[in-house]
Amino acid sequence: MTTVFIVSAPSGSGKSTLVNRALKVDPKLLFSISYTTRAPRGNEKPGETYNYISRAEFLARIAQDEFLEHAKVFENYYGTSRLYLDRARAAGQDLVLDIDVQGARQLKERIPDAVSIFILAPSREILERRLRARSEDSEAVIEQRLRGAAEEIRNCHQYDYVLVNEELEPSVMRLKSIIEAERLRRHRMEEKIRPILESFQVGEVLKK
Repeated sequence: MTTVFIVSAPSGSGKSTLVNRALKVDPKLLFSISYTTRAPRGNEKPGETYNYISRAEFLARIAQDEFLEHAKVFENYYGTSRLYLDRARAAGQDLVLDIDVQGARQLKERIPDAVSIFILAPSREILERRLRARSEDSEAVIEQRLRGAAEEIRNCHQYDYVLVNEELEPSVMRLKSIIEAERLRRHRMEEKIRPILESFQVGEVLKK
C-alpha cells in the first residue's frame, strides 16, 4: 500500500534539505518532482529539482486533468503529476510531495489518507536569516517571501504534524520517525497482517 506524504513549509524553512536526507536513507520513498512554469534558480537542474515547462504547456496539462493538484504561487504555476503516484504504486513505494498549502489542501481532498507534515523555522528572524544566506533573491523578493510565510503558517493547524526545524540532524530523525510511525498504522498493515490473523483463524478482526 502506497502512503502519500505531503510536506509543506515557507521558503527557507529547510524543507528540501530534510526531505533530501530522508530520501537518501530510505529506498522505499519516491520523490514526486513537481512541474513549474518558473525558471531554474542557481544550480537547479531540470528533472531533479523541478520539471520546467512553459505556461502554455502547463495550462494544457491542466485541461487534460494530468495533475493531482496545481496552484499559482508568486505568478508561477506549480503542479503534481499523476505519473509519480502511479510509479510509486507500481513499485510498492511511498510517495513524498513537496508542495505548498494550496496544493496540500487540494491533494487531501483527492487522497484523504495522505499524511501532511508542516515544517517551521524556529522564528521569523531565523527564517529571514536563512533566506538572506541563500543570496538568491532580491530584497523585494525576500520581503514577499516573508509575507507569504506568514500566510502559509496560518494554515499549519490543518496538517497532521508540525515539525520545528531547529537543528538538522534531530529534525531529520523526527521526520523519519513520522514516516515510520505512519507506515505501521493498522489500516496500512492490513495486507501484511491478514494472513497472520487468518492462520490463527481470527481474520474477522480486520473487519471491526
